[in-house]
Amino acid sequence: MSDKRLATIAVRTGIDSDSQYHAVVPPIYLTSTYSFPAFGEVPQYDYSRSGNPTRNTLADALSELEGGAGGVVTSCGTAAMNLLVTALLGPDDLIVAPHDCYGGTYRLFNTRANKGDFKVEFVDQSDQEALAAALAKKPKLIWVETPSNPLVRVVDIAALCQQAKEVGCLVAVDNTFLSPLLQQPISLGADFVVHSTTKYLNGHSDVVGGVLISKDAEMAETIAWWANCIGATGAPFDAYLTLRGLRTLAPRMRMHEENGVAVLEYLQQQAMVGTIYHPSLPSHPGHDIAKRQQKGFGSMMSFEFAGSQAQLEVFVKELKLFSLAESLGGTESLIAHPSSMTHRAMSDEAQAEAGISTSLLRLSVGLEDPRDLVADLEQAFHLAAEAH
Repeated sequence: MSDKRLATIAVRTGIDSDSQYHAVVPPIYLTSTYSFPAFGEVPQYDYSRSGNPTRNTLADALSELEGGAGGVVTSCGTAAMNLLVTALLGPDDLIVAPHDCYGGTYRLFNTRANKGDFKVEFVDQSDQEALAAALAKKPKLIWVETPSNPLVRVVDIAALCQQAKEVGCLVAVDNTFLSPLLQQPISLGADFVVHSTTKYLNGHSDVVGGVLISKDAEMAETIAWWANCIGATGAPFDAYLTLRGLRTLAPRMRMHEENGVAVLEYLQQQAMVGTIYHPSLPSHPGHDIAKRQQKGFGSMMSFEFAGSQAQLEVFVKELKLFSLAESLGGTESLIAHPSSMTHRAMSDEAQAEAGISTSLLRLSVGLEDPRDLVADLEQAFHLAAEAH
């Protein structure tokens, strides 16, 4: 484990590593192939699908931030998930996943299970009876998403990892909503951490990528082998941009949280806002767990719109500083309607079971001036209230 603090790791990884021209910022290696030094001598890098210096620098930075032994940067977050289940699971193996996970996660696991690649069971992981029943089936892997997307529910990672260990089960945690600056699942007992690097790690909504990090060095080599085998690795230029974004992660996360607090305080005063979902609220399920295992509450939040469907549509349409879009974690603020957007891959029944209603809206609070964000929400609520 590094003795450097997380912000320093994010800023300094790769800096002053260029031995040829002594560039402070490491160069981008866009090459697809590499020369062999001599016949029969295999170099460290031979082909960029299997290894690339720029991509590896990013993987090293993210692995160090998460306290892992090694990682693989992939073409997207879904590719990182797919890499893990491909490397670990066979037709007779069971994965236990949250019933309220990201829609793309649900689609991937459900579709591959229906093909017979492995078995999957979606359970409410905060329900101890349901979780115990699932663990009694001796799963090979438990997939954890905390805070969850879109209801930001919190799971006790340390407790779940202890339960999993008792039945010989591995645990993977999707840490996308918080980043390693606010939560480090490996330190709580997890075996793997996954991120969609598209989100906070890159932070500028201009790159799609993912990463899979392993606590165990031998397993890190295994997933690297599989990443090369199935072609899951990310592009060097995308890795460069993500590494560039990573250098400002610490100040960005501070501002995301500050702006999130301002927006949250405003929402709590609005008549057209029903239940608000955010781990900082004492009424939020898992609030005490979040205080214990997280270093911050993050700036992702959702709320039930307490008006008609027509008023909801007016509210979303009239927003000027919250773009109606999927994804999250960029400098710009976004609003999403999970039922028809990020979670539309789930059936109506699955959405209902997960607690995703048609009145639910999800906010990714960006880095604009918080006074402008609040003013924008104010004018949109006012126009929605006037609509019939």
